[in-house]
Amino acid sequence: MNSIMWAGVIFSLRQELMVVVIILVLLVMKVRAAEYRAEVIMGVVNLLLLVNLIVGFMGTSPDDTVLFSGMFHTNRLIALEKNMLNLGTLIISLQAYDWLKGHRHVPEFYMLLLATLTGFFFMISAGNLLMFYLGLELSSIPLAALASFDLEKRQASEGAMKFILSAAFSSALLLFGISLLYGATGTLDFGVLSQRLDGSPFQLFAFILVLSGFAFKISAVPFHLWTADVYEGSPVTVTAYLSVISKGAVFFVFIQVLYTVFKPLAINWYRILILLSVLSMTVGNLFALRQVRLKRLLAFSSIAQSGFILAGIIGSSRSGEASVIYFILIYIFSNLGAFGVVALISAQTGKETIDDYKGLYANNKVLSWVMAISLFSLAGIPPTAGFFGKFFLLLAGAGKGNYVYIGIAALNMVVSLYYYLRVIKAIFMDRPEQPIGKLAIPLLPNIAFVVCVAGIMVTGLVGWVYDYIYSLSSGF
Repeated sequence: MNSIMWAGVIFSLRQELMVVVIILVLLVMKVRAAEYRAEVIMGVVNLLLLVNLIVGFMGTSPDDTVLFSGMFHTNRLIALEKNMLNLGTLIISLQAYDWLKGHRHVPEFYMLLLATLTGFFFMISAGNLLMFYLGLELSSIPLAALASFDLEKRQASEGAMKFILSAAFSSALLLFGISLLYGATGTLDFGVLSQRLDGSPFQLFAFILVLSGFAFKISAVPFHLWTADVYEGSPVTVTAYLSVISKGAVFFVFIQVLYTVFKPLAINWYRILILLSVLSMTVGNLFALRQVRLKRLLAFSSIAQSGFILAGIIGSSRSGEASVIYFILIYIFSNLGAFGVVALISAQTGKETIDDYKGLYANNKVLSWVMAISLFSLAGIPPTAGFFGKFFLLLAGAGKGNYVYIGIAALNMVVSLYYYLRVIKAIFMDRPEQPIGKLAIPLLPNIAFVVCVAGIMVTGLVGWVYDYIYSLSSGF
C-alpha cells in the first residue's frame, strides 16, 4: 500500500521532479565542466525538456489530486498549464543557441532558468497561500540573476537592480496582504479562505494589497514602470522568458485565485480589473507607438496584451478561464516567434532597433516572414491564432454586458496595428543603404521558428484546441 501511495505522489509531482532531475544533471556536468562543450549541455537540456513535455501529457485524473494536506494539488488543466510553460521554455532554449554557444556560464544559465520554472510549477499547483508565496519567491530570485546575466553590460546591471527592487516591493505587498488575510480568517487554505470572506473593509484592504502584488508581476498599469527598462537591459533570451513564461505563470495563478479564493469579492475585483485593463491596453499601446528599439516596443506590447488578458478574466465564467489559457498558449508561440528573430539578429549583428531591420527581407526572407506572422498574430489579424485568441477574450469579457469597455478594447486593437505594421513596413518596404546581410540560421533556432509558426497557424485554425481547454476548465 505504501509503495502504491508513493508511486501516486511521484506521478503527481512528475513535472516538478523532472525539472529537478535536469538541474541535478547540470550540477554533475558543471563539476566536470572541462569535459563538456556548450553545445553538449544545450543538447542534454533540450532533450530532457522534451522528455518532460512528453511525460507531462501522460494521463492525469480529471479530479484534483491533493497532496501535503492540501498544500499541493494537480489535475488535467494544471498539468496542461505546466506543459505550456515547459514548451515555452524549450522554445526559448532552442532560440538561445547563438547567444549561449560562446558563453562561459551555460550550466549556470540553465540552472537559474529551471529553478524559476520549478517555482512556477509549485506556484500553479498551490492550494495554500504559503505554498503560492514560496513558489513565487523560488521563481523571482533566480530571475533577478538572469536579468543581469550579461555581467559586462552596465545596462544589464541597472535593469537587474530595478527588477530586484520592484520584485521586493511587490512581494512585500503580497506578503502583507496574505498576513492580513490570515489575521482576518485564521487560514491560508484556498478552499477554507473563500468560505470565510465576507467583504469587510479590513478584508478588502488585504485583497487590494494582494491584487497590487499580482499587478506588479503581470506589468499592469500603473504597476508597470519597471518593465521596459528591465526588458531592455536583460539578454534577449531572458527578456523573452520574462515576457512570456513568467507572465503566463502568474496569469494562471491569478485567474485561479480570483475564481476560487476571492470569489465572494467578485463585485469588488470586477471594477478594479476593468480599470487596470483599460489603463494597461491604452498606456501600453500609446507608449509602444514611440519606441524605436524592438525590445522596448515588445515590452510595451506585452503590457497592452496584459490588458486584453484581463478582459477574459473579467468575464468571470468558464469561457473566460478557457479564453485566458487559450490566449496564453497563442501568446507563447507569437511572442517567442518575434523574440526569436530579435535574439538571432542581436546575437549575430548586435542590431536591435527598428531602423536596423529596414530591408531585412532582401537577404533574410525566412526571418522576415517569421517576424511578420508573429506580429500579425500579436496584432490579432486573421487568419493567425492571435485573432481568434483576442476574439474569445473579448467575447468572454462581453458576457457581463459592459459594451463600452469592449468598445475601448476594440479601439486599442486598432491602435496596436500601427506599431506592429511599422516594423513590418521597415522589413518589407523600406530600402536602407546597408541592409543586414545574409544570416545563418542554425538548426536549433530553425526548429524553434517552425514550432512557433506552426503553433500560430494550428491553434487558430484547428477548433478543437480551444474546445479541449474549455472542457478542462471549471470556470467561476
